[in-house]
Amino acid sequence: MNTQVPATALCVSDLVVHFPLSDGKVVHAVDGISFEVPVGTAFGLVGESGSGKTTAALACARLVEATSGTVQLGDIDITQATGNALREARRDIQVVFQDPFSSLNPRERAGSIVRRPLDLMRIGTPAERERRVDDLFATVGLRPEQKTLFPHQFSGGQRQRIGIARALATNPRLIVCDEPVSALDVAIQAQILNLLARLKRELGLSYLFISHDLAVVQHLCERIAVMYLGQIVEIGSRQEIFRKPMHPYTMALISAVPSTDMDTADTRIRVKGDPPSPISLPPGCRFAGRCPYAVPRCSESLPELVTRDGSHSVACFRADEPELQIKR
Repeated sequence: MNTQVPATALCVSDLVVHFPLSDGKVVHAVDGISFEVPVGTAFGLVGESGSGKTTAALACARLVEATSGTVQLGDIDITQATGNALREARRDIQVVFQDPFSSLNPRERAGSIVRRPLDLMRIGTPAERERRVDDLFATVGLRPEQKTLFPHQFSGGQRQRIGIARALATNPRLIVCDEPVSALDVAIQAQILNLLARLKRELGLSYLFISHDLAVVQHLCERIAVMYLGQIVEIGSRQEIFRKPMHPYTMALISAVPSTDMDTADTRIRVKGDPPSPISLPPGCRFAGRCPYAVPRCSESLPELVTRDGSHSVACFRADEPELQIKR
């Protein structure tokens, strides 16, 4: 029997998530995105608020129902799985949520919170579950005696460690990290990111990492996709995205990162206005109305995501033109 572990932890193909409204209109939260997360790597989805990155991640974990498309987790399409198949898939994909307080039951002790997935999925004997909880507390840097404490008795960083331990409990194939450090102080953010990096290295974990903070994804993720208004506009390796961005929106995100270099102030790409409504989308490129490099064609036709260089893909008609290349 072939027991070879697949090279891809997660394969998302043409994922669509629409939310119908009572008046017959539709919110286009995610509009046909595709990407892969290789085993043992971290894949980052970045974009400003409202880009659809969190909805996409929750759909991958089947916490939001997909309208169409596939989310392949190993040999299971999680969007179609039901009954025992879905229950088994839950063991292979877990989530670390953004708010380390609201994602924990305030009336449950920390040890019980971490043990909960083991109880629900009937993994091991009661004694084995307790040993597993002890091991997980040690793994994430918590002390054994802290198992009896309630969430409000921990700091924000410690609460997120509890969330990470809970996500690790079932030995998942993939962990979805939904802005796991955005609610923490900067110093604590670095500790949690270093913990996630160490766990990835030591346990061979795969991450789907959601963030609006480019510095965070640059620290942890090998590949990055940039989302804008429900679509991926650029995707590439960490080096490709940060050293040679191709899409004006990506350039604007990178140039908006705070810097102590005073010479960068005049070279920043400034984006005007607000994103269009996801209920009433423009006919062409969704970024055209805010893009400083837009031409009439951009407002008439929707550019496809095309591979331009190796594994680097971009959805922009002008990506190869000198005016944009000079900004890189």
